[in-house]
Amino acid sequence: MAVAGPDQAELVRQLEDLREQQRAISGVLRAVARSTGLQPVLTEVVEACKRLCGADYGALYLLQEGMLHTAAHHGAFESAAYDREHPHALDRTTAAGRAAVERQPVHIPDIDSDPEYSYPGPRFYRSVLSVPIMIEDDLIGVVVLVRLEPRPFTNEHIALVETFADQAAIAVDNARLIEAVQRQREELSRFVSPQVAELVSSPDGEQLLAGHRAYISCLFSDLRGFTSFAETAAPEDLIGVLTEYHRTLGELIPAYGGTLEHFAGDGVMVFFNDPVPVEEHELQAVRLALAAQDRFAELAEVWLKRGTELALGIGIEAGYATLGRIGFEGRYDYGALGPVTNLSSRLSTQASGGQTLIGPRLNAAVESAVETEPAGKLELKGFGRPIDAYEVLGLR
Repeated sequence: MAVAGPDQAELVRQLEDLREQQRAISGVLRAVARSTGLQPVLTEVVEACKRLCGADYGALYLLQEGMLHTAAHHGAFESAAYDREHPHALDRTTAAGRAAVERQPVHIPDIDSDPEYSYPGPRFYRSVLSVPIMIEDDLIGVVVLVRLEPRPFTNEHIALVETFADQAAIAVDNARLIEAVQRQREELSRFVSPQVAELVSSPDGEQLLAGHRAYISCLFSDLRGFTSFAETAAPEDLIGVLTEYHRTLGELIPAYGGTLEHFAGDGVMVFFNDPVPVEEHELQAVRLALAAQDRFAELAEVWLKRGTELALGIGIEAGYATLGRIGFEGRYDYGALGPVTNLSSRLSTQASGGQTLIGPRLNAAVESAVETEPAGKLELKGFGRPIDAYEVLGLR
């Protein structure tokens, strides 16, 4: 069996080092691709740098409010706890601060021989390597490696840490983008339904926003006695009543899977089964109506003591509608159009205070679960023939 010579042994060692580096870089890239959060990526970067560079301790700092704060570390080291409580300033007194100031790698072979180095925490190490993490020209953090003995890092080590610093920069940038999208989505959901906010920021949203046909349940509600109340009420009282009414419905709508189309004074339109599919959406619409009537009765009792007599009328029907983006450049809503929306609106207008009326198609869908009674054939504006309506009495 042939024995490898010195040159062959060195070549084998170099190949194994390259394989180890590739495995480490692949591990970091997988952590970035998984998008499970920023912390696993930063931890993977620090661990890989420490292991591949033969360091005794590694740490990664992120720039926050003008200071370098510990974001990840690997290895048992006495200064770890001190670092967490004492962020590094951007100056030349520490390796991390110096790399941040110079925006390039800083290698200190022996801190005892560096007159500028004056880290105030525990100092049981001698050699330090610090590499800045940059996104274009912006500093976002620093990677620091130390050795207990005065054993300098090589140029290969410096280049390797720079590679991992670039991966950390990508991970931080991705995390910031995801955070920004989430923040925008949360802010958007304050003005539109959460389902629509999700739709706007989703890859498949554009197709749905452009317009499509779907089978939905549509619910309209408005207040009996509101017109006369609005004619005489003080503006503050009017806004107060609407705010309580809208808040009550606003809390119930997402609980039953509804999508709020709009508030319009005392009128509210909600639809189900779009843009997110809702199982038994016809029944969910009825459940929402019953819950809304119960909650509104409590409000009406309080208002009555103040001399304000209001009641809630609700109309619901199921059917096909065209849904999508409605409006103009600069101001869009996500809405539904079709006979089903008109019919539910007319049923709501016909409902007396505390009453919920449903159309024939929805009644057929829920009759096994909902107790109803015929409300007669109603002559409704916009419909050429009388419509069979049913009053909801409760769940069976």
